[in-house]
Amino acid sequence: QLSEDVERVSENPTEEREGEMEVHEDSSSVILPDGELGTTTPSLRFSKTCLKNVFSVILLFIYLLLMAVAVFLVYQTISDFREKLKHPVMSVTYKEVSLYDAPGIAFYPGQAQLLSCKHHYYDHIPPLINPGQPGDIECTTQRINYTDPFTNQTMKYALIVQGPRDVKKRELVFLQFHLNETGQDFSAIDYLLFSSFQEFLSSPEKAKFMKDCESSYSSWKFSGGFRTWVKMSLVKTKEEDGSETVEFKQETSVVNYIDQRTKPRSDQLFFVVFEWKDPFIQTVQDIITANPWNMIALLCGIFLALFKAADFAKLSVKWMIKIRRRHLKRTRQVPNHIS
Repeated sequence: QLSEDVERVSENPTEEREGEMEVHEDSSSVILPDGELGTTTPSLRFSKTCLKNVFSVILLFIYLLLMAVAVFLVYQTISDFREKLKHPVMSVTYKEVSLYDAPGIAFYPGQAQLLSCKHHYYDHIPPLINPGQPGDIECTTQRINYTDPFTNQTMKYALIVQGPRDVKKRELVFLQFHLNETGQDFSAIDYLLFSSFQEFLSSPEKAKFMKDCESSYSSWKFSGGFRTWVKMSLVKTKEEDGSETVEFKQETSVVNYIDQRTKPRSDQLFFVVFEWKDPFIQTVQDIITANPWNMIALLCGIFLALFKAADFAKLSVKWMIKIRRRHLKRTRQVPNHIS
């Protein structure tokens, strides 16, 4: 058969060449649809596909890392919000005023006697003319007796004096007390400050008002034989239930009084000055720095980033699977056409 075929080819060489050309044309039209591609085309396609796959895998890992960071941020944000809810921050604000509501000054003189009380301005106190002698009482005063709020048995005597108001003119109140023949080694007069003298005057039950003040405010002392200078500042505290409490902070300076009376005396003199420290009312309140709307906005942004990253990862995986299938299909088609 081979010899017959050789003879046939030798007899019809042109027909055989035409047949070979037709076969080559058919095979080229099936296997290599692009006539310009040669033997290097599959390797180039493979290298481009490999680079695309590597790049897609890198992008996928990057977005998985971003998703992990976003999840950590969500957890950290919620933890910080809960921590801030448990530990509010103290906020301090200052409000400047020209006139204070006149405070009340409650003295507990005991056996001591009020000799004089005057309002002075611009931090100027003239020298005493007759120390130890009764003088002018130009202050608004009230005297009241009430039972001790802690024992409910002991009667207490209080002398209520209206405090300074005008902080711009540096108004101050100067008081002088006298105690005769004291048998104590140390002599002092107790006093306390409350926020509004007018509120005390308008109260229908002044004894109950003073009991509440004594149980709510702190008391201080000033000694005999000295001039005690008290500078007050007002602090308002807002509670969680919306109520407001008022307290005083004070700076006290003590100056020795030189008794220049001619005859030696066995009595004791007390001098005390009350003045506002500054025109600022300090307001203290607890605030929660965690803002729920900021946290909600942050969480929404993080979740949007998570969904976007998940969507991109899903599309990347689909694209990689599609490229892989196309590559496998091409590798299968080439051996089939060759065979």
